[in-house]
Amino acid sequence: MLESTENLCESVTVGFAMVQPKTDWNEEAYLAQACKERFLTQSDLPELTDSGFFMAGLAELEEGYEIERVVTSNHTILLTQEGMGLLTLTDRQYYLLPNTLTILPAGLPFRFELADKKKGWKMAWVLLKPVEKWLPLVANGQRVEHTPICEQVWSVMNLLHSEIGGRASYRKLFASELSRLMLGSANLAPSNSVLRVQSVINDIESQLHLNWTVKGIAKQCYLSTEQLNRIIKQLYNCSTQQRLIQLRMEKAVDLLHYQEWTIGMVAQRLGYQDPFNFTHRFRQYHGCSPREYRKRLFAG
Repeated sequence: MLESTENLCESVTVGFAMVQPKTDWNEEAYLAQACKERFLTQSDLPELTDSGFFMAGLAELEEGYEIERVVTSNHTILLTQEGMGLLTLTDRQYYLLPNTLTILPAGLPFRFELADKKKGWKMAWVLLKPVEKWLPLVANGQRVEHTPICEQVWSVMNLLHSEIGGRASYRKLFASELSRLMLGSANLAPSNSVLRVQSVINDIESQLHLNWTVKGIAKQCYLSTEQLNRIIKQLYNCSTQQRLIQLRMEKAVDLLHYQEWTIGMVAQRLGYQDPFNFTHRFRQYHGCSPREYRKRLFAG
């Protein structure tokens, strides 16, 4: 069962539950008669094309709404204004709460639907062309994040819709503002995946004596090793294994100031059961052995 919506409002990172993997994907689209939807298309708004948008829409959904896609050629973005939707991915489900941004990169299956018929769901959706411009937004894969831009996006899209058949200069301005909001959302705050990685890295730094592995770290972050390495690269400009070595070697310099600690004790404190392995790694990183480094520290 998914967690209660009261708990989910606090953090999207607890807003999902592992479910039985979904493998029977179909192309489906259902809108109940009570649903209202306004479309922003390239034929009505040619300025969308120049800004990298394929299509967009403003939706006020009631009674029933279901969209399921097997594969898409465009990136799908959902911004929830009010009410609640339900997103199903291959291995988890998310409640889509107010002020959340849902990012669904092209090429992966998904399903989203009305979560509560009584509450309804008011949201804006945007389809982005698979161009380089949008890579910062979609680079971290399928995810749901808190965002402050939902109301702004809704307002800008309303203005765009009102200019169908109107002033080209205004349409261009509004399309540019929508583009700015989309790209800005990639930098407003770290993604939930990034926050999880940063949290685990902090834990590692305080527990360097443990037997950390890349696979184990990825599992603790709920990521694949590929996703983990990509995020670590963004944060520290190195691989996960290299970051582990950095943390241990930087801490080694601090611990070598304690003269009462033997080299073997320092090695164990940093997760090296074999002092010779520690010495080899230290020499590779700092250009001298731990013993030589300590001699230089206290030479004066």
